[in-house]
Amino acid sequence: MDDLERELRDLAAWLEPAGSPDVTARVRARLAEPAPRRRWRYGLAAALAVLLVVALPPGRAALADAVAGLLRFAGVVVDTSSTPPPPGCAPSPLPGQRPVTLVEAQRQVRFPIRVPARLGAPERVLVADPDDAGGHRVASLLYRGGALRLDAFDGALDPVFHKQAAGADVTFTQVRGDFAIWVGGPHALAYVDRGGTVRVATARLSAATLIWQHAGVSYRLEGDLGRDEAIGIAGSLG
Repeated sequence: MDDLERELRDLAAWLEPAGSPDVTARVRARLAEPAPRRRWRYGLAAALAVLLVVALPPGRAALADAVAGLLRFAGVVVDTSSTPPPPGCAPSPLPGQRPVTLVEAQRQVRFPIRVPARLGAPERVLVADPDDAGGHRVASLLYRGGALRLDAFDGALDPVFHKQAAGADVTFTQVRGDFAIWVGGPHALAYVDRGGTVRVATARLSAATLIWQHAGVSYRLEGDLGRDEAIGIAGSLG
């Protein structure tokens, strides 16, 4: 597999444009056909160019302006096409949510909990959504009186959070050289339970958020902070 094909496969893993033709499937079918290397390489390059036009428009255009549908990454579904629910409803906590110490939280989740060096020890720690064996799905570290929140979860397989970000500044960025998503502004956030249902009762207005993965764990950092500050905090994760 050369670099061009690897890029296309990586891109297909997180991009799901709603209503778009299945370009990836066509490219893979094309690759299965016997053909001279030059011919399939040109075809693959053209398909990749089409995907990049959809995903990476020129300038600082937001993803919301480029993809009229869903973006799935790191256990978070970002919906840039639907309208958020009206404000005013008090959100419910995540299923089974309860406060614990940082040491207790580490025993109750099945992934390592890392603390950003730039923030230090959290003021409060929450765990939520335990399974039948008592393993919790989400650990949350709270700072600045709860105004800054770092959620950690294993979002590699199933969605955990659903964001309705129509009109928000949704852009691509990087954390330590790895792909990340920045949602720069208020947007609706709801929890997706283990059965895949979006729990509307948990929906709340979320602040600006950075989404990334590190060492197999997914993170969302939310609060009143700019993109550069958020990236700096994410990069200081221990």
